[in-house]
Amino acid sequence: MNRRHFLSLLAVAPALTPGRQRMLPDAGIQLYTLRGPASQDLPGVLAALADLGYTKVEFAGYHGHAPQEVKRILADVGLAAPAAHATLGQMREDIDALIEHAVAVGHHYLVCAWMSPDQRTSLDAWRGICHEFNHFGEKCAAAGVQFAFHNHEFEFEELDGRMPYDLILERTDAGLVKLELDWYWTAYAGQDTIALMQAHPDRFRLFHVKDMATDRSMVDVGDGTLDFAALIEAARGVGGQHFFVERDNATEPLVTARRSIAHLRTL
Repeated sequence: MNRRHFLSLLAVAPALTPGRQRMLPDAGIQLYTLRGPASQDLPGVLAALADLGYTKVEFAGYHGHAPQEVKRILADVGLAAPAAHATLGQMREDIDALIEHAVAVGHHYLVCAWMSPDQRTSLDAWRGICHEFNHFGEKCAAAGVQFAFHNHEFEFEELDGRMPYDLILERTDAGLVKLELDWYWTAYAGQDTIALMQAHPDRFRLFHVKDMATDRSMVDVGDGTLDFAALIEAARGVGGQHFFVERDNATEPLVTARRSIAHLRTL
């Protein structure tokens, strides 16, 4: 894995027509997509993403690099990193350290991206999680960081007649807890994604641009069924700020990164 290989990917990415505006000129990518290469050479991966045209990244761990070192690498390659993911378990263990790292790197958002099945077994468990989210949001706000929550499909699966996602919307403070909407998982759960965004315009600020095939499997952006032009327009209409390409199961993550941004350039 080397940067020469990364740069070879650029040759097949379509160029912009002179004078044409991209619908998503500030495309980002969630680095979980590239966790394998990033664990081997984080600076090389970030440089390659910048060369591909990405302007921002979202972290899911720093791959052994200290926060200040991550900040320096980002500055060297000209990328912003407005957000970072952590799990509920990590937040429960040391939310203060995570906030400290976020401030050191320059993240504006600290996102709870996962909780294990044993942490979400009942509506009462979810009520407790909502209380924790408000607490984490207060701590983040005090440090100048915004707390947010990223969904999968299970938040839309009913427990005792209620959807946990509804509890999050109802029981968390709209100022302290923003939402990162994963378009693949929301569609996978059978939700009307645009209607959801428009019903809660004060909540959604970050988005995962992830595509779904007709068999509901994950595919590169542009290879599936989601209407990203409509989704991006709706997201911008409710104050959407950051859009991150992601594919959880990319077998060739650098190819996925190149093909995904190439599709976004065609919108």
